[in-house]
Amino acid sequence: MPEPTKKEENEAPAPPPPPPPEEQSKEKEGGSAPPKGEGDVSPPSALPADINARALARKDSEWSLGESPAPEEQDKQNSNTTQSVLFVEKPQNGTVKVGENITFIAKVEAKDLLRKPTVKWFKGKWMDLASKAGKHLQLKETFERQTRMYTFEMQIIQAKENYAGNYRCEVSYKDKFDTCSFDLEVLESTGTTPNIDIRSAFKRREIKQQEEEPQIDVWELLKNAKPSEYEKIAFQYGITDLRGMLKRLKRMKRVEKKSAAFSKILDPAYQVDKGGKVRFVVELADPKLEVKWFKNGQEIRPSTKYIFEHKGCQRIMFINNCQMTDDSEYYVTAGDEKCSTELFVREPPVMVTKQLEDTKAYCGERVELECEVSEDDANVKWFKNGEEIIFGPKSRYRVKVEGKKHILIIDGATKADTAEYSVMTTGGQSSAKLSVDLRPLKILQPLTDLTVKLGNEICLKCEISENIPGKWTKNGLPVQESERLKVVHKGKVHKLVIANALIEDEGEYVFTPDAYSVTLPAKVHVIDPPKIHLDGLDADNTVTVIAGNKLRLEIPVSGEPPPKALWSRADKAIAEGGGRIRAESYPDSSTLVIDIAEREDSGVYNINLKNEAGEAHASIKIKVVDIPDPPLAPNVSDVGDDWCKMSWEPPANDGGSPILGYFIERKKKQSSRWMRLNFDLIKETTFEPKKMIEGVAYEVRIFAVNAVGISKPSMPSKPFVPLAVTSPPTLLAIDSVTDTTVTMKWRPPDQIGAAGLDGYVLEYCFEGSTSANQSDEKGEAAYDLSAEDWIQANTDLIDKTKFTITGLPTDAKIFVRVKAVNAAGASEPKYYGQPILVREIIEPPKIRIPRHLKQTYIRRVGEAVNLVIPFQGKPRPELIWKKDGVDIDKNQINIRNSETDTIIFIRKAERSHSGKYDLQVKVDKYVETASIDIQIVDRPGPPQVVKIEDVWGENAALVWTPPKDDGNAPITGYTIQKADKKSMEWFTVIEHYHRTNATITELVIGNEYYFRVFAENMCGLSEEATMTKESAVIAKDGKVYKNPVYEDFDFTEAPMFTQPLVNTYAIAGYNATLNCSVRGNPKPKITWMKNKVAIVNDPRYRMFSNQGVCTLEIRKPSPYDGGTYCCKAVNDLGTVEIECKLEVKGGLSFCRLLLQGVPPNIIDSYLRDLESSNPEGN
Repeated sequence: MPEPTKKEENEAPAPPPPPPPEEQSKEKEGGSAPPKGEGDVSPPSALPADINARALARKDSEWSLGESPAPEEQDKQNSNTTQSVLFVEKPQNGTVKVGENITFIAKVEAKDLLRKPTVKWFKGKWMDLASKAGKHLQLKETFERQTRMYTFEMQIIQAKENYAGNYRCEVSYKDKFDTCSFDLEVLESTGTTPNIDIRSAFKRREIKQQEEEPQIDVWELLKNAKPSEYEKIAFQYGITDLRGMLKRLKRMKRVEKKSAAFSKILDPAYQVDKGGKVRFVVELADPKLEVKWFKNGQEIRPSTKYIFEHKGCQRIMFINNCQMTDDSEYYVTAGDEKCSTELFVREPPVMVTKQLEDTKAYCGERVELECEVSEDDANVKWFKNGEEIIFGPKSRYRVKVEGKKHILIIDGATKADTAEYSVMTTGGQSSAKLSVDLRPLKILQPLTDLTVKLGNEICLKCEISENIPGKWTKNGLPVQESERLKVVHKGKVHKLVIANALIEDEGEYVFTPDAYSVTLPAKVHVIDPPKIHLDGLDADNTVTVIAGNKLRLEIPVSGEPPPKALWSRADKAIAEGGGRIRAESYPDSSTLVIDIAEREDSGVYNINLKNEAGEAHASIKIKVVDIPDPPLAPNVSDVGDDWCKMSWEPPANDGGSPILGYFIERKKKQSSRWMRLNFDLIKETTFEPKKMIEGVAYEVRIFAVNAVGISKPSMPSKPFVPLAVTSPPTLLAIDSVTDTTVTMKWRPPDQIGAAGLDGYVLEYCFEGSTSANQSDEKGEAAYDLSAEDWIQANTDLIDKTKFTITGLPTDAKIFVRVKAVNAAGASEPKYYGQPILVREIIEPPKIRIPRHLKQTYIRRVGEAVNLVIPFQGKPRPELIWKKDGVDIDKNQINIRNSETDTIIFIRKAERSHSGKYDLQVKVDKYVETASIDIQIVDRPGPPQVVKIEDVWGENAALVWTPPKDDGNAPITGYTIQKADKKSMEWFTVIEHYHRTNATITELVIGNEYYFRVFAENMCGLSEEATMTKESAVIAKDGKVYKNPVYEDFDFTEAPMFTQPLVNTYAIAGYNATLNCSVRGNPKPKITWMKNKVAIVNDPRYRMFSNQGVCTLEIRKPSPYDGGTYCCKAVNDLGTVEIECKLEVKGGLSFCRLLLQGVPPNIIDSYLRDLESSNPEGN
């Protein structure tokens, strides 16, 4: 293996690769194979004699630094050393034990590199380790995208002693080059000092009979030679471990201290030919001292090979038949002192046994120059015209070694290869002449004209009969190779490849073979389709602009000839020139301009380019961002005593930019000052404001925030009031009891608060589980029960004030309590005072007539009648219906009964269904009755007689009598129509007329009219009308008209109430009104009285009178305001009074029942029953 140069030694020593399996097999086949690791399969290239400190080394040799160069040479080397331009991390020297693994790492930063750099690993100077990769050597490379770093690794697996040495790593990229050397030291696994095998200083070869030459001491030559001549001497005399020899030389030059045990020590070094005999002599100062001889640290025992002699003070050791294994370090010890020496075994010189022969060849052929030497795998050097041939990956010359045969191979010979070639060994040389001539040239494939698009590859290809190089020209000028333009010569084929064709690549190209006058021309025409360059945009071609700003989007374009650009949006072209959105064209770009961007401008804009070479299309998404829309009003879901939980939906439009968060503000309902609740954006859509005042109404609102800014505030939430739990429910009572159920009822809490009431929880426990059962002063049961003893009767909240507990055992006794629940939680429980026995009891019947049935129930003929009458009674009562004292015909009227109500159903009502219906509810001996009046009404009949009472001028007076059949409903008016006798077409003159006489005016003079009258009630007009028998003739002009004499009509009228007062209920704390209507002339004076006492100047009352409607408003009444109210109307013709009763109900129970649609009379009856069931007021 070649040894690194001194320049490389200064950089870093390096390790050898493991021998590949194929290399070992070749060594075994090579005849007399050298020892393991001794020499490569292919010999190293010869080195010029003028290169300093270079030598050849075996694989198993120990590499060490040689003699330092002279100071002036050292300065020259330092000046040639360049700073690392590619390596970020270089491989470092390493030490490994035999059988272990080691990895060397080199890193190259790819920040400024467009592609991966080329990295090569060498052992010594020439051996490329890429071909040696295998079981013991692995080369890896990785790339980290984040740090953009290439990592190259060389791993040596199960290292051996012969792997030690100098290694080199080279990296290249374009015109940049960097190199680094490093050493590998392999130690024995036992930890002992490795034996230095000085045999590696020479290469073992078979000794052949040569002419005897005078003995030359190479050691003396090296000692006396200049450092620049070391390599030449090493090659000439077969020295392979020049580094080790120089290292020993350096040690020998040290000044030896004077020894007390030895009067004469060993010489510094001994040299002997292979197979010869050597004699080591020392002279002792004291002959009694014991002497021991050592080789490489191991004691030498006497044998036929090693012979010891004693002559006085002299101690002599002979080594017979010296072999390459004897090439080593020897030392002798006497007492505590020792002296050492080096023994070098020299191999015989290599001779050339078969000379080179002169050769003739044609250009392009493969030429082989062959010779044979006396030794297998000998080291030889090749020369051309006296200059050494340097072999390498890019060299056209290569050497093939087959045992003693050495062949110089030249692939694709050219005229330049005509020369004298010589081979040189350590013991001889040979030379021969090579003559290369041209062959007649034939054109197998000429160049053809090409037309390519811009950016495509241009490939000009031709084929000639000879494998010779040539030159390419463009428009008469030589073509220069570059990364984009490649000239390819492969055998007889020549190619000119231009990647990514440009406009300037157009022209006439000519290929001219070397040494021939033949030319092959071709023309290249480059066209450039239009292109749109969107490199400056995002990956999805999105352009973002803030609303209100001006957008000027310039898109670079290219093409030859310059393309024409057309912008469009949603298939609608955007014109150039004026307008808020317009396009502008330039030679190398096209611009879209939006003066004042709006949200509606967001969308996809298309740009189309067109020229003679083709078309190009691209879509650009323009996104106009703005502040987001305000969110919807927030929703307050839960409320506590000083907190609430609020949530909201994100705004429908985020302004084109994602929502970053929200700001929340709060204010009191009566205030106009908003307070910010958070200063850091809230990402979620929920929030819990705190520190609010209980009982005060608040409102909250939301601001949405995106990257553009803050939205307008949302609408305020509905006002909410933080409150605590309600007070306990009131009036817990038994509603009904059966053998397995208990139905309880109660009234809402007295204090509910603004938080409202969500529902109730009813709980019970059995009497036997109580640990204490007593009553407090108020009659409430005080139970000492754990929460586990109480059983919740309902799974969901009860929204009514009544609930049935089911699944109870008969004759059991239970305690019951109820809690009110709102957003703040459950209230204190309300207990029933006594245990309840689970057993059905008789309950007297009660009929609950709805309020609207206490008056006459009116329906039209043909309509359906569906009346529900609730009732009470236990067990299930017996029901009997009668109409006008007679049993109901169930064929005409359907009766449906249930446990709690009865239903009268008439599918199509008839007038015969009118009458009084009596209901009797019977439970055991208890009976309850009620009556309902049903009135079925229909259209009335026509008036009985219609007469023309008088005719004058353009007027006619009519009079008629009411109809005989009023349709079972009061007559509400009449409709009068007239008809000309000629056409008999009827026209309505008067509608909704209340009197039975009328005057028809504005009749046409000269015409004759008939009149008819329809009767009207609540069901509508009568089906027929009554017509006058005679006609009214309106006399023509000229007839003297005599005005009738009328008496003045007396419009005075005594006061009369047209709408009476009605008994009503009022709720304590809520305004109440009493209304009635009165007429009279002159206008009567209205006086209001309470309990026969006139109401005068009382601020709690307000009185109104408008168009005869009289109103008394009672502000926030209390139970004290209940009583009999009277309205008195007085004028000159008389006095009239009307009365009604007002009852004021206190507490929220009555209000809540009324809001739930329960009729007031049922509420009143229910409250009276509760009062009667609890006479003590509990």
